[in-house]
Amino acid sequence: GDGKCDKSPFYNNEQCGFDGGDCILHIIYPDCDTSLINNLEDGICDSSTNTLECQWDGGDCTDFNEEYPLCSVEHPEAVGDGFCHGGLYNTPECNFD
Repeated sequence: GDGKCDKSPFYNNEQCGFDGGDCILHIIYPDCDTSLINNLEDGICDSSTNTLECQWDGGDCTDFNEEYPLCSVEHPEAVGDGFCHGGLYNTPECNFD
């Protein structure tokens, strides 16, 4: 339970609590191949895990994707946060941020 999933079968098994809980997200999202898997289900929409394989960041990006389906930015959590970020954020697709 050090916050990092050790995928070794010696630790990542039911008897060891899937590495003390560190690997549970790897079981829930088996096709999500990212070193940032712990960002899933944290309440922040992360672009690196906003994919079908990661089930839209564990659901964190569902509302963003519905509201801004064509907005593709590095930090989706910044869209609509009350600050004008310019660039790709200041587009019709992102509702002019």
